[in-house]
Amino acid sequence: MYVERASRLPGAVVWTNTPSRPGVGRVLPDGCMDLLWHDGRLMVAGPDTRAYLPGGGSGPWAGVRFYPGTAPALLGVPAHELRDRRVELTDLWPVSRVRRLADRVNAAPDPASGLEELALRQAAGVEPPDPLLRQVVTALDAGRPVAATADELGLGARQLHRRSLSAFGYGPKTLARILRLRRALELARAGVPFAQTATRAGYADQAHLARDVRELAGLPLGELLGGGG
Repeated sequence: MYVERASRLPGAVVWTNTPSRPGVGRVLPDGCMDLLWHDGRLMVAGPDTRAYLPGGGSGPWAGVRFYPGTAPALLGVPAHELRDRRVELTDLWPVSRVRRLADRVNAAPDPASGLEELALRQAAGVEPPDPLLRQVVTALDAGRPVAATADELGLGARQLHRRSLSAFGYGPKTLARILRLRRALELARAGVPFAQTATRAGYADQAHLARDVRELAGLPLGELLGGGG
């Protein structure tokens, strides 16, 4: 069962998940990165460009999902280096440090709260997130064109692309596409007919929506909403 709540870290979400069986649970692209706990180990999920299908053993998971663009500063690694990857935290930080942190998380009342404390301590030691990155996310999530977003923020197209790679793991066009998918799924899950969903989310038509869902999520929209995968 999947459960989430707002974190004390602004914009972040704390979640837990106990899959019903190994490998179940399709993870869709969302523009975010996660700090993960599983079986006593600490890991990082990079930004996805396509659906991720978990493998490996069963058992509970916990995570902190960071607001888009904020994790690289906390982790000390550009997002594009972790694109479509799951890595051990020891691949990014010294093994001795990660062992100490894992011991703290494992000793916490529950792994999710331990992870949240870790994230809060890490955030306290770095510069606050660049407010421009949140402006990029807000504009693209509202359906603003990439070129218009760059102009409104006083950035050139190449500068926006470079900053997006470092912060989000991919260029602004890919981020806009992923955010549009999230808008569409929220509408469709609320019962909005697919044709209206396509229009309201910013697609050219329902066929355009169907293509994007299949390419990014790996399933047709109806099957995705029905829990397939």
